[in-house]
Parts: sequence; structure tokens; C-alpha cells
Amino acid sequence: MQKPKVIAIVGPTASGKSSLGVWLAKRIQGGSCGAEIISADSRQVYKGLDIGTGKVTKKEMAGIPHHLLSVASPKKQFTVDDFVKGAEHAYASVLQNTAIAIVVGGTGLYVDMFLGRMAYPNVPPNPTLRTRLEQRSVKQLFAQLKKLDPRRAATIEPDHKRRLIRAIEIAKAIGQSPLPQPETKYEVLWLGLDPKNLQNNIRIRLGQRIQAGMIAEAKRLHKAGLSYKRMEELGLEYRHLSALLQKKITQKEFETQLERAIWQYAKRQRRWFKRNKDIVWVSGKAEALRLAKNFLSGR
Repeated sequence: MQKPKVIAIVGPTASGKSSLGVWLAKRIQGGSCGAEIISADSRQVYKGLDIGTGKVTKKEMAGIPHHLLSVASPKKQFTVDDFVKGAEHAYASVLQNTAIAIVVGGTGLYVDMFLGRMAYPNVPPNPTLRTRLEQRSVKQLFAQLKKLDPRRAATIEPDHKRRLIRAIEIAKAIGQSPLPQPETKYEVLWLGLDPKNLQNNIRIRLGQRIQAGMIAEAKRLHKAGLSYKRMEELGLEYRHLSALLQKKITQKEFETQLERAIWQYAKRQRRWFKRNKDIVWVSGKAEALRLAKNFLSGR
């Protein structure tokens, strides 16, 4: 039985995945079938986290349907399990529209779990363990995870307390994080983006988001009931925004520290995706379109 086809566009933050996804979808729409995008980003699933996450705008979508953007309250945790269920539901909707799904995102765990490269660890929450781990600092938690599961520690955000606790919870229950699975649910064309000027892209993109009002956005979120603690748990931009709004750091420190944190995050994303030997690292849009057309036509 033939597996359903999916195109996945992956890579580190600020590499141009969203714009390539839309561009590719527009070209595919001109052929025999349509295309819709399933976002695989662990922060863009939250409502209101728009400028801070660099979420694609309505204008940038250019009429291409997007799934799993702004689907969850930022006050509640959205898990990998939530994502996989949501992505499967979105994929069923794409098929109903006789369209091709293009999965776009930099959250490697989300992409790999949905597309079947990794088996989802069915580990229930351990309240006793979580209570004990909550008392520890992120530095202590990261050190513990490195001992329990060095493979997961190499790709996790080391300051994200919620994810560290969950990773330790899984590691204690089943050992190391799941290895890639030899059998996948889909036939996937893996396209990767990793431009040489990535660090400069990160700097420019961060400046644009600050200019666009990401600090004001964080103020609005807090005023609407998003606690500073929860903002910090959301990681990266929002951790630093939480510190800035509480006057724990200056504006200059905010910009410098956040740029450094995003660059470190991009390097972890690289490490994650480099493990997938099926990814074709494309140099531009023309190459991506050629590969996509060949893939969809069965060549």
C-alpha cells in the first residue's frame, strides 16, 4: 500500500522556512493539486505569541491555508502529544481538500513525532517527581538530564524548565529518548534550509521584531493574565521579555542576551536535523521546487 506523501521543510530559526513553504505551495497550487501548510513550531501554536515568535502574518500566507498556528492558550502547556494529535487532524483536513501537506517548522521533536521518525513515549505524568524537580534550578536539571539522556540534552533548550522536567520524567521511565524508527507512516521529501549567513539573519530578524513591537506585545499578554512565571516557561524570547518587563535586565542586556540565546538555539536545531540523513539541504527555491515536482510526480 502506497504511503501518503508529505513535504517537510526544516532547519534552524531565521533560515527562511516559512517563506519557502508559502512560495512552494503557490507553485504546487498551479499544478494538478493544491497545497496547505502544517506549522511545526512549539511556540507559534499559542494565541497572542505573534511578533515574539516571528509568526507568519496573514499577508505573508498569501492565501495558502495554514494549520496549527494560534490554536492554544499560552496560559496552558501544549505538549508533543497535543501537537501530534492536532497535526494528524490537520492532515486529514488537507487530504479532504485533495491537497498536499507541507510541514514547516524548526521544532524537530514535533516534526519527527508527527511524521513517524520517532515513537511517541507514552509516559504518564509523575506528580511526585515533578514536585521534587520543581525545587531544582534549570542548571541542576540540565546536569541531571545530561547524565540520564545525553542525546536529548544535546538538543533541548537548557533554560526551559518545563521541557527539562518532562525529559527527565521520560528518561527515568524508559531510559534514553526514542531512537529514529525504521518504518514511517508517510513518504516524506525532506528539504532543509541552513544558510551560511544565519547568524546575521538572526540579528536582523530580531531587530525587526523589536521594531514591530514584541515588547509591547509581551506587556499586552501580561495585562491579559499571562504571568511572568508562565512567560518565562515559554522560553527564548518570552523568557527574556519576562526579565525585561520585571526590570531584571536592561533593554541593551535584553537585546544582547536574547540574540545570543537564539543563536545557541539555532545550533541545537542544526544538531537535531543533521541526524536525519534523508534531509536534502537545498541552496535555493529553484532546487526545492525541482525536488518537490519530481517527488510528487513519482520520479
